[in-house]
Amino acid sequence: MEPTIIPAPNNTSGPTIPGVSVGGDSIFTDLFGGLASLFSATSLIPFLGKLWSLYAILAYLFAIIFLVLYVYASVRKNLYLGLQTQMLRDAERLYDEQFRGVVHSSRLQDVFNHSDSENPNDWKLAIIEADIILDDALKQKGYPGTSLGERLKSLSSQELRSLQDAWEAHKIRNRIAHDGADFVLTKHIAQETIGRYQRVFSELGVV
Repeated sequence: MEPTIIPAPNNTSGPTIPGVSVGGDSIFTDLFGGLASLFSATSLIPFLGKLWSLYAILAYLFAIIFLVLYVYASVRKNLYLGLQTQMLRDAERLYDEQFRGVVHSSRLQDVFNHSDSENPNDWKLAIIEADIILDDALKQKGYPGTSLGERLKSLSSQELRSLQDAWEAHKIRNRIAHDGADFVLTKHIAQETIGRYQRVFSELGVV
């Protein structure tokens, strides 16, 4: 009776661990394969698309908010400038009504008192008051026009040597009245403008 030969087990594949395959479907292949699929083009592009949509929505939302704030600030600024301009015009009208027909020396002294102040609003009033005095002086001398600007246009430098001073001073007055708080009047500009009015007053004989 010949002995039975039992074939030896084939261990070329190495030891096995329960639940873990060492071949092509190993746990490492599954792990890195999953990460690769996560960042693959087919999954990354939809993610970036959603991210861009969220960014676009937030950008539009912030743009609308800033636009509303800008409109609100512009309205408030225009309202403030309108109030400032109206206050100056009211002060000009009140001064004109109060001192119409009053001797010039009293009115000029009021101009100088305001110009010597340290308050920029007083400088503005001084220029407005001086402009009214100049307009009144030209009206009394019979120069035609319905406003100071028209009366100055009717003059020549031969008739009034300080005509250029009168124009420059009147321009500052107009900036005060029309630009409101946007016009920054320094003390140097105020004193220079009052000096221009004084040269015109001296030539016109306003005392």
